[in-house]
Amino acid sequence: MVKEFREFLLRGNVIDLAIAVVIGAAFGAVVTSFVDDILMQVIAMVGGQPDFSGLSFTINDAEFRYGSFLNAVISFVIIAAAIFFFVVKPVNALMARRKAGLEPEPEAVPEDVVLLGEIRDLLKAQSGT
Repeated sequence: MVKEFREFLLRGNVIDLAIAVVIGAAFGAVVTSFVDDILMQVIAMVGGQPDFSGLSFTINDAEFRYGSFLNAVISFVIIAAAIFFFVVKPVNALMARRKAGLEPEPEAVPEDVVLLGEIRDLLKAQSGT
């Protein structure tokens, strides 16, 4: 049982997944910092304020803080765009280039298969079908 557990832990998929989680967390921190510290400041230059969390309205003593939701939506859209343009598009282009260069050439048909095909064609011609 211990041997199976060790094999499970050392299996490539588990290690790859652990690395992906760590890299994903680090990349998430970088993108979040980029959004909060740079892009939201650009939005602040255009819109007047970088943080919309103070925006709210009240109806019958109930306060609706739509500004926090607006911050989350803007951050999500910017993060999704950053991931798409800086990760997904380059990886797709790299994979397409790699795939184009790795397509195997069609294998040559063995001589015996060619001869058998010729014999088949001759027999068909002789039988009249």
